[in-house]
Amino acid sequence: MALLNYSTKIPAGKTAAEVQQDLAKHGAKRVMLDYGDGGEPEALTFQVLRGEESLAFKVPVRPDLVLKVLEKQYRAGQLRSHMPRPTKEHAVRVAWRIIKDWVEAQMAILETEMVTMEEVFLPYLLDSKGQTLYQVMTNSGFYLTEGKG
Repeated sequence: MALLNYSTKIPAGKTAAEVQQDLAKHGAKRVMLDYGDGGEPEALTFQVLRGEESLAFKVPVRPDLVLKVLEKQYRAGQLRSHMPRPTKEHAVRVAWRIIKDWVEAQMAILETEMVTMEEVFLPYLLDSKGQTLYQVMTNSGFYLTEGKG
């Protein structure tokens, strides 16, 4: 099965703006984009208030990995035959559309009041060193402390 949104032609900047608007509509107080050397958005950073405290989150966008999947699917004939060979620019567009769809799904469950914004985005919570909770947990062997010992 082909990757979700693999045929999108929507510019990454437009999609990133849609994601920013969705997050702001659902309570994010600050939404920013991190840009790569090529000028394309490569990460989404936002803040939400939890009482008096401000929590920051960073959702990565990894078009290089998306490009690898698109190339593999292209070689396997899983993409439409009239599609050109995937490029980095194409992978950036696809990556952002996937992020947009994922954020929309998270906002839909948030609207049910079954979860909170912090709960949904917990792996992407930033610590004081700028690392996500997922990165911290990975580095500690998924222990809640410094690791074994």
